[in-house]
Amino acid sequence: MLSPTPNELAVRARADLRVGLPVAIGGVVLASVETVSQARLDALRTAGPLVLCVSGRRAETLKARAYDGDVARIAVPQDTRLDWLQAVADPADDLRMPMKGPLTTLRGGDCGPWRQGVALAKAAQLLPAVVGVAMTPPAGVTRLPVDEMARPTLPSTEVASARVPFAVHAAGRVHVFREGDGGEEHYAIEIGMVDRAAPVLTRLHSACFTGDVLGSLKCDCGPQLHAAMQAMADNGGGVLLYLNQEGRGIGLANKMRAYDLQDQGFDTVEANHRLGFEDDERDFRLGADLLARLGIATIRLMTNNPRKLTMMQAQGVSVVERVPLHVGRGRDNAAYLDVKRDKSGHLE
Repeated sequence: MLSPTPNELAVRARADLRVGLPVAIGGVVLASVETVSQARLDALRTAGPLVLCVSGRRAETLKARAYDGDVARIAVPQDTRLDWLQAVADPADDLRMPMKGPLTTLRGGDCGPWRQGVALAKAAQLLPAVVGVAMTPPAGVTRLPVDEMARPTLPSTEVASARVPFAVHAAGRVHVFREGDGGEEHYAIEIGMVDRAAPVLTRLHSACFTGDVLGSLKCDCGPQLHAAMQAMADNGGGVLLYLNQEGRGIGLANKMRAYDLQDQGFDTVEANHRLGFEDDERDFRLGADLLARLGIATIRLMTNNPRKLTMMQAQGVSVVERVPLHVGRGRDNAAYLDVKRDKSGHLE
């Protein structure tokens, strides 16, 4: 069969949103507020009244009624330009420039396409806001049926592996896995000699470009990464699952937006909410899938995050021990770590 599957169409739709192209979901044609051009916005407007849809979290900040629960559909005033829509969607200037309003939110009707559009924008690591109109989709626009998953979790495929000696241990191997929908690549890193007959010391580590690569002091990610690798070497063996879910799953650009909001006085959870995201958008089922493909069923999990424990166990991974990992606390990240403990339930 040469035609794309529903999952493949969802991948195509995410890519379209990123480059500013509209997509069709059911009888609605919509585009990302972040990437759409003024010309395409004007073309959408010729089909009827525009609707802006934001996540429920963003609606809370805007004081807009979210009649649809996890999303809010906002009627766009006639002749509104793109910069107004982007100001509503992006919290960068919420404090510097008071929001325009009052906002009229819609109720009734089918909000399914709009909810799906916001989910697609999230999966594309864009601001969770879409603008569109009910209309017959034009030719060439990617079309999705309503209720298709915006980011399906399919079995990952191993595409390559090779021996890599590390500073902490000369015996190492890196496995590269690709998501089953052709999305992100994730890495399973064997350090030392991994005994699969015994519980394997394991770390689920989410990519952090600023901490892991640049040595940022705003988080503890870099120290955790290196401490976990050293602990595995000292243990004789272990597995580091390096998941490309930057910024708790919102992407590097949105993480930088959250950092800017933190400089305005919001903590990490509040910043995520103002952007329109949940506290944590990561999917740890990916880690369980990689472990299964490595033939590992029983682990000692290095984490302070109870969600990782719960998710691994829910996916059939036996966690016989939680190994705490408290390193890297300093003046610049103390408040951040306190919020993770107090608001996200991270363990001592």
